[in-house]
Amino acid sequence: MQHPDTLASRNNLALVLRDQGKYEEAEEWSRRALQGYRTELGAHHPHTLTSLSNLASILQDQGNNNEAEAMNRRVLEAYEEELGIQHPDTLRSVSNLASVLQGQKRYGEAEALHRRALRGREKQLGPQHPDTAKSAGDLASVLRDLGKREEAEELERQAQETREEA
Repeated sequence: MQHPDTLASRNNLALVLRDQGKYEEAEEWSRRALQGYRTELGAHHPHTLTSLSNLASILQDQGNNNEAEAMNRRVLEAYEEELGIQHPDTLRSVSNLASVLQGQKRYGEAEALHRRALRGREKQLGPQHPDTAKSAGDLASVLRDLGKREEAEELERQAQETREEA
């Protein structure tokens, strides 16, 4: 049996290594944490899903967008089943998947998901919440990629106001 603190420590080490740009080592530690969580807690436990999401972000940083996309889709499906489509963790997963798709230049799909995350966060957290501002900024980013600069500007101004007030 692996103690939950040991698994959390592995996961945290992976994130620190990622922040330092040590992606291969970060991936190794992240995979070890994920395997431990799966074994000890099961595939749909929130800690397991968070670990899977963290691994996906490390893979995305390395340019492995296909695997990152697949992992983000698994996380999103599990959160939708376990927590519902409006839960903050589900909405974070929607945003993570949108970011991967945006990195793949799949802007239409990314826009739809960023809009979903923004609407959900406005409803669940309110328009003045920092996560809502992040969603507005994420959507503005993909809108710039699509050449929708006026709408992007409006969203960026909204996000900036929220950040300043927070």
